[in-house]
Amino acid sequence: MEPFRPFETSLDRQKSLKILEDACAGGDDGELFLERTRTQSLVFDDQRMKSASFGAHEGFGLRAVIGETAGYAHSSDINERALQRAADITRFALGNGGGKMAPPPLSNPRQLYQGKDPDGTTDFRTKVDLLQDIDAYLREKDPRVVQVSVSLASSIQEVEILRADNIDVQDQRPMTRLYVSVIVERNGVRHTGSTGQGGRHAISILLQPETWKALADEALRIALVGLDAKPAPAGVFDVVLGPGWPGILLHEAIGHGLEGDFNRKGTSAFAGLMGQQIAAKGVTVVDDAIIPDRRGSIAIDDEGTPGQSTTLIEDGVLVGYLQDRQNARLMGVESTGNGRRQSYAHAPMPRMTNTFMLAGREHPKDLVAGLKDGVYAVGFGGGQVDITNGKFVFSCTEAYRVHNGKITSPIKDATLIGDGATSLKHIKGIGNDLELDPGIGSCGKNGQWVPVGVGLPSLYIGGLTIGGQAV
Repeated sequence: MEPFRPFETSLDRQKSLKILEDACAGGDDGELFLERTRTQSLVFDDQRMKSASFGAHEGFGLRAVIGETAGYAHSSDINERALQRAADITRFALGNGGGKMAPPPLSNPRQLYQGKDPDGTTDFRTKVDLLQDIDAYLREKDPRVVQVSVSLASSIQEVEILRADNIDVQDQRPMTRLYVSVIVERNGVRHTGSTGQGGRHAISILLQPETWKALADEALRIALVGLDAKPAPAGVFDVVLGPGWPGILLHEAIGHGLEGDFNRKGTSAFAGLMGQQIAAKGVTVVDDAIIPDRRGSIAIDDEGTPGQSTTLIEDGVLVGYLQDRQNARLMGVESTGNGRRQSYAHAPMPRMTNTFMLAGREHPKDLVAGLKDGVYAVGFGGGQVDITNGKFVFSCTEAYRVHNGKITSPIKDATLIGDGATSLKHIKGIGNDLELDPGIGSCGKNGQWVPVGVGLPSLYIGGLTIGGQAV
């Protein structure tokens, strides 16, 4: 066990543990979550440095849990006085007690990423030069480029969790992200293309020319495709989703509905369906927190449970939900290591990590060739989902019309409309080309944002509604 060292503060482990134990006495669970985070962000826009920021924050959150009730208090002051004050507040949530402390999580976390500052020895000037190089590269590559925006961000989050069961664990979570957006113009018509890359790795990976040039080229390609796009048709069509980032549809329309709290409360469209066939045969969906260096990966969750890979749907059958400790205990199952929080100022809840569908056996070209009159959607923007019924609306950033198995032209302003439960059953083909997203995703839930990953093989779905222009 590593020594108790909450960021060089004066906290004493035994005193802190005693305060935590007193706060959680008569409860079912509880922990002291300590965090220190440092962030850097640079934005280059319109051929100039628009902003450069550095942030740092630290603090703790103390939680005491009994049944469905949780008391939570937090402070940016990490000292014994603030800790005692937080304990006095959370203690009220337990009332007369009567709970039984849950067993501690099994502690055997994997080493998934290098737990150190991702900036390493990279200086500020090097980062600025990179952003200028990307801007110049795109403007020189195509005269239709009228605007370039590039952002580079990095952070290191240090976490220490002292549990009421006398267990303490640590994690150091690096994060980097490079994002490129470009606007092109032709004959007064403008279109935007954007892409990015990131993960829990050193920022030097993003500084390599082969990395940032590939991102710049992709953003430009997407923008140029949009110049030739025709208005999207409106109606019901078969759709083939491209691999990778389109997995955001899986994440939103299905993943959230498989989080434990929604199912325990009966508000999910998938509540009460455990063990039933909810998707077409061949559909297997997993949430995997232990892929090295991925944006959504976590060695431990924010309750101290080691991250793991959890199968949610297997060959079309619902076999699992994503659980934190509280919901798992109330549902009579084990935590899946998905108790996550945005920061020390937030209580944990069941959240996804890297959520994706496993590959099938079909060649993606054969899936597109099977479309008689449909849409091939390879890029997605924003969307909305109703968790209670799984209904979703997603906008496409890159999509194509398909006739008789042939891609004819790009389309614009297309939206995909449907519901997750129905879409799962209407899957007609699964490609052999599983891809994970490039590492740029964040997920919001109840006002909290956490980094996540998504993924998908090419996917043929029958009968989705396309919102566009009536023809």
